[in-house]
Amino acid sequence: MTFVQGDGHSDMTRLHPVRHLLRAKDVADSRYREPLDVPVLAAIAHLSPAHFSRQFRCAFGDTPHQYLMTRRLERAAALLRTTDRTVADICLAVGLRSVGSFTTSFGRAFGVTPTEYRLATSQHVRIPTCVVQAHARPLSSRFREDKPATAPLPSPPDRPTTQEG
Repeated sequence: MTFVQGDGHSDMTRLHPVRHLLRAKDVADSRYREPLDVPVLAAIAHLSPAHFSRQFRCAFGDTPHQYLMTRRLERAAALLRTTDRTVADICLAVGLRSVGSFTTSFGRAFGVTPTEYRLATSQHVRIPTCVVQAHARPLSSRFREDKPATAPLPSPPDRPTTQEG
């Protein structure tokens, strides 16, 4: 366990070892584009690479490499859905070096190649995020702070109904 100085007193308090693992996990989440490997993440966690790998897997269920690859593939899937960037460009953008390895790993994770994934997800009608958020907003959030609390709330706009009769 690591000790950290308390609040200015001479007594030392213990810092739970999982905190170091969380720090490394946070770095993998935020800096997935960078060339991270087990020794780099282990150094962030202040552990030896072998001990770090064992502890990380015990705490999070995946090895550090598996975890980082999952983050990269999830980000790649999001880019395939939302951009028209090439597969090679996306591969490099998420921190991978080989398009062939990227395609193989993506296929294992998603069951289809990146190109097939893009085609399958592009056939759906895309609704702008602002429209989705406006539609999903609860009616109670339509209050106005500049109106007195006793004023009636404005009624929501009428939505057309499709009743067959």
